[in-house]
Amino acid sequence: MNREILVEAGEGGVRVDAFLSEKCEDLSRSAVQRAIAAGEITFADGRAIKKNHVTAVGDCFLCNLAEPVEIAALPQDIPLDVRYEDDDLIVVNKPRGMVVHPAVGHPDGTLVNALLYHCRDSLSGVGGALRPGIVHRLDKDTSGLIIAAKSDAAHQALSDQLRDRSMEREYEAVAIGRMGQDAGTISDPIGRHPQDRKRMSVHAKVARDAVTHYRVLARYNGYTHVRCALETGRTHQIRVHLASVGHPVLGDLAYGRKKAERGLSGQCLHAKRLAFTHPTTGERIELEAELPTYFTEVLGKLGEAELV
Repeated sequence: MNREILVEAGEGGVRVDAFLSEKCEDLSRSAVQRAIAAGEITFADGRAIKKNHVTAVGDCFLCNLAEPVEIAALPQDIPLDVRYEDDDLIVVNKPRGMVVHPAVGHPDGTLVNALLYHCRDSLSGVGGALRPGIVHRLDKDTSGLIIAAKSDAAHQALSDQLRDRSMEREYEAVAIGRMGQDAGTISDPIGRHPQDRKRMSVHAKVARDAVTHYRVLARYNGYTHVRCALETGRTHQIRVHLASVGHPVLGDLAYGRKKAERGLSGQCLHAKRLAFTHPTTGERIELEAELPTYFTEVLGKLGEAELV
């Protein structure tokens, strides 16, 4: 990795290792510290960085790190629920419990392994050997629509739509507690949790803007069925935002209650709607995936619904 990273307005005043570990999500703070000590991360003009340096707006850092050697994912014959496919892209309705790409603890059985078998040699290489074609991600226990690109050009075009926020993504969730407002917007920035790097937080020192719009669909005794539209796409965004306003997603052991309930083994969160502009034809594509069985079974256990 060879890149320059600039400290922009609102990002100063934190230790350089915390700042760079947030900007480079694949690097822990200890990895950043080792890279600084080895001279692999310097100021852009070549000056060495002190390990306790506190960032200031306008600081520019040069990261000159060796690219990690990736082990290529292998094709596996895993059934896919394909909702749209052509020569440029494929949209899959991912089941809850499926990991998107190989990682530590999940070397195979992932969506990427299934896509490699289904699409053969027609996935983009933008995501690298372990994430071919993957434009955006869903958590393991989030079900629903996810898009993958079959060419680098399609991948770039779809990624641009994520950045300019023209790709629409709507989710449905069961939140704990009765949400008072029928609709609203949560716009707290999200960054890496200050103590636990596996989690995200609205209280991070280094954070990026995050906007979630929500609308209540129904209220139950102690729960709310809610629809969330993403304006941005931060890691765990809906889970973090709903938890931040006191209504964590049912079954979310990371951000909500610490014990499973209502028969769930993961969060009750489904990527229901996806809309984007086709990278070749310019046609607006809109897709919906019905609520899966696990989700409707949970709703059935909550009692009588108070529809909005």
